[in-house]
Amino acid sequence: MKTKYNQTIGKWGEQVAANYLNSKGYNVLSRNVYLTAGEIDIVALQGAEEKPYLVFIEVKTRTSLDHGYPEEAFSKTKYQHLLSSIEEYLEKSPGLPREWRIDVIAVVGSPGGKDPQIRHFEGYVIADERE
Repeated sequence: MKTKYNQTIGKWGEQVAANYLNSKGYNVLSRNVYLTAGEIDIVALQGAEEKPYLVFIEVKTRTSLDHGYPEEAFSKTKYQHLLSSIEEYLEKSPGLPREWRIDVIAVVGSPGGKDPQIRHFEGYVIADERE
């Protein structure tokens, strides 16, 4: 169960990620999309208007690296839930590009601290053997 502190850090990390994406030319369409199988942190469009690409972004935030890198918390189970959520999102959202991928944005830092460290993994895939 997430504590209030963890929720605050998570929301902060998602805002950092959204700002980062905007600075890189992405168009953030939605945040915190709740669906039957779970939540999609950020949905964005990347690319030119003639051929935009739909990107589903999982944001993982940590205040330090004491317990490993944030992206290591993106488990196979979470990945499977995200894939199911993406299917549902696409079914409910006609007119969006059908070309899509999953990205992970890892944020290390905390509100009020120095500039956060941001790592962006495009086209993130989890191998079958990962738990």
